[in-house]
Amino acid sequence: MALRLYNTLSGNVEEFHPLRGNEVRMYACGPTVYDFGHIGNFRTFIAVDLLRRFLLQSGFRVHHVMNITDVDDKIIRNAARDGVSVKEYTAKYERAFLEDVAALNIQQPELVHATDYIPDMAGFIAGLQEKGFAYRTEDGSYYFRIAKFPAYGKLSKRDFAGMQDGARVDVDEYEKDNARDFALWKSPKPGEASWETQIGPGRPGWHVECSVMSMKVLGETFDIHTGGEDLIFPHHENEIAQSEAYSGKPFAHLWFHPRFLLVEGEKMSKSAGNFYTLRDLTLKGHKPSSIRYLLASVPYRNQLNFTFDGLHQAAASVERLRNFQWRLTSGKFPAGVNDSLNDLAKAAENNVRAAMEDDLNTAQAQACIFDLVRAANAAMNAGEMKQENVAPMLKALERFDTLFGVLQDDDAAKMKAVVEWAKSAGRESEISQETWNAVQQGQSTDAQIGEKVAQMEEARRARNFSVSDSIRAELASAGILIEQTKEGARWRRK
Repeated sequence: MALRLYNTLSGNVEEFHPLRGNEVRMYACGPTVYDFGHIGNFRTFIAVDLLRRFLLQSGFRVHHVMNITDVDDKIIRNAARDGVSVKEYTAKYERAFLEDVAALNIQQPELVHATDYIPDMAGFIAGLQEKGFAYRTEDGSYYFRIAKFPAYGKLSKRDFAGMQDGARVDVDEYEKDNARDFALWKSPKPGEASWETQIGPGRPGWHVECSVMSMKVLGETFDIHTGGEDLIFPHHENEIAQSEAYSGKPFAHLWFHPRFLLVEGEKMSKSAGNFYTLRDLTLKGHKPSSIRYLLASVPYRNQLNFTFDGLHQAAASVERLRNFQWRLTSGKFPAGVNDSLNDLAKAAENNVRAAMEDDLNTAQAQACIFDLVRAANAAMNAGEMKQENVAPMLKALERFDTLFGVLQDDDAAKMKAVVEWAKSAGRESEISQETWNAVQQGQSTDAQIGEKVAQMEEARRARNFSVSDSIRAELASAGILIEQTKEGARWRRK
């Protein structure tokens, strides 16, 4: 078996092979750092993270680059509004993005910043002008001549043959059915940030940034280009046109586009009141691990309907996985081996891999690991789990979590960081009781919890069940799970 991925460019699911040996060169369109990232953004970043993790697990060397767009129309407008420099404005949101990435356990790729490559962008535009693909207007701006590139539309599968030659659009974002010569370079305007370059003063257009940075770092032709489905047109279509016009070579071999999501069945928007950042959800008491699990639960090419019921179910799923790991690592099992259980563990490992090879079918992968969890828990309850079954079970679980990244129980610390941010941002009133409880749980020491459990056990032995039940309820409210075993009570954090 081999990894098969859908390629937006060809419109087919293809068997993936790197262009150069065992190395996968992958470019991801990253954030435009003008605001906090929302859950639709992070659905895309988690899908790309799953792809990266699976490639690494499959033995590939991965050179994964992500851009930080730190100059564009919105950034310049907002920086001017706030009376700060572009760099000062974007630093705040880049820092927030990287904190959110860490909270969601997304592996950080190599980062490249648009403002570090502006001389290269100017040289790229000069090269396009020499080849006849770019032209300069009277105000000193440069545009790409779409009519000069007959293959325009091959990614988005649109026919632009009848478009008006020379009609121009100079904003970074425009209507999805509007194909016009797009801005490569924008002449300076009073009060706006600009740079002196070989083609004159100004700043780059959004589309040219990704072309130059990706080719500069990964080469003129590389393996995978990723980004949300909303970027297919015009952004990625424009990237292909200008890149291939400049180099005369194919740009990216495979285009990977996760779909955006709905929220409670509706398109997410601020006007609809269903627009959520990661921080919004954390302040409502939802753990980052639950959010990650839910955003990964639907295959990337399917529409994900984000609901709060689904988020609660994701939390329960993460809890079951952590509880299963806990039972395996803390349980006392008789010597020997149950061959049928080892066969189940190996089958689960193989089935998860087969699901991921099938265009990253994350829903099927999750179903496969829970088939194992159900069977193994039943075996433990029946006394059929043996010592030599534990390692294969843990291996199957670890291989799954190498991809999904939810077993590490560090939610309380991550939620505490958001609480501290909310206090500093004047949003303390938005911190829910659930969030406070989770943070408090993380601050209880193991010794304090152990002492409470001992008191509960002592009351239980004395048949003082009202006291024992009261302590158990107190521990449960603090997120501590208790399991009674032959050796006594065992506890762990949720």
